Amino acid sequence: MIDSILDQPLSQWQTEGTLDKEHIVLSSRIRLARNFKGIAFTNRDKEDALEKVDTMMRRVPSLLTKVDGKSYSDISLDKLSGIEREVLVEKHLVSPNLVEKVNHRSVIISDDGAVAIMVNEEDHIRIQSMAAGLNLTKAYERAVQIDDAIESTYDYAFSEKFGYLTACPTNVGTGMRASVMLHLPALAITGKLNRVVRSIIQLGYSVRGLYGEGSEGLGNIYQVSNQVTMGISEEDTIAQLNKIIEGLIKEEEKARQSIAREHSDAFEDRVWRAYGVLAHARKLSGAEALSLLSDVQLGIDMGILHMKSNAFFDKLVVITRPNFLSKYAGQDSMTADERDAYRAKVVRDALNIEQ
Repeated sequence: MIDSILDQPLSQWQTEGTLDKEHIVLSSRIRLARNFKGIAFTNRDKEDALEKVDTMMRRVPSLLTKVDGKSYSDISLDKLSGIEREVLVEKHLVSPNLVEKVNHRSVIISDDGAVAIMVNEEDHIRIQSMAAGLNLTKAYERAVQIDDAIESTYDYAFSEKFGYLTACPTNVGTGMRASVMLHLPALAITGKLNRVVRSIIQLGYSVRGLYGEGSEGLGNIYQVSNQVTMGISEEDTIAQLNKIIEGLIKEEEKARQSIAREHSDAFEDRVWRAYGVLAHARKLSGAEALSLLSDVQLGIDMGILHMKSNAFFDKLVVITRPNFLSKYAGQDSMTADERDAYRAKVVRDALNIEQ
């Protein structure tokens, strides 16, 4: 199963899930931070504790299969090449933090790719559950199913007063981060994105780029997530985030209507120019590719361009990333110029298929 995880740009949950017809909401994710009772936290970097947690979690895949009928693979990071580990990051199956150290680090992934459990990241385990479109409840229900199964076997570090205990105080309480990934090109084009982002931050939510904390909004893709994990239930957190996202969707829709109403000729020219560059360029940097793909996807959403696949944008966002691109080419080592040339070829070929 590891080969399909590393070689396929999209997981089963992305290709079979219910996508947002306007391609604004790309995906929903629930992440639960958990630690085991009586074992030093991962950030203490104690060899015996790391090894114990790693050994404990190797018994979990068979347990989870009995719970939901899915197959699970336990992937040790030290068995993967550097480029393979980075591919997992680019596909959002693990965090950049997890691959910084590989000793006794692993990830447990379901066969549909919707569940990925990071072992010995900042906390002993981080359970991630993903769903297509705006579907936090579905992601949460599966995360709870996985969480309950693990807790039925191992005791968590839990305080009646504070809730689940975590390495970082900002996660204490529910230990849950709910996040939604969105494509917001019209807000960026109309210059309204910064104002909207500031209002969301003022409400106590975080807005981050494509790869989470500290990353850029490449391709006008952003992640919105809760910051408060104490004093509020998981269900209320999800309900509040849903309202934030619904408001954000309306703002993006209004921006798209404004573009169509007031700048239709200029926008149509922008879309076709982006398409023309992607269809004919012989070199494309990663940032340029995502920027142009964002314009093309918005052109598709607004009826200017027509493509066969609804997952065109999602697929190329992954393929054009540097490490996945190198693996896609079958070359562990590529120069920047070689990557840019191969990236342009991959995008040209994809456009030909979609027409």
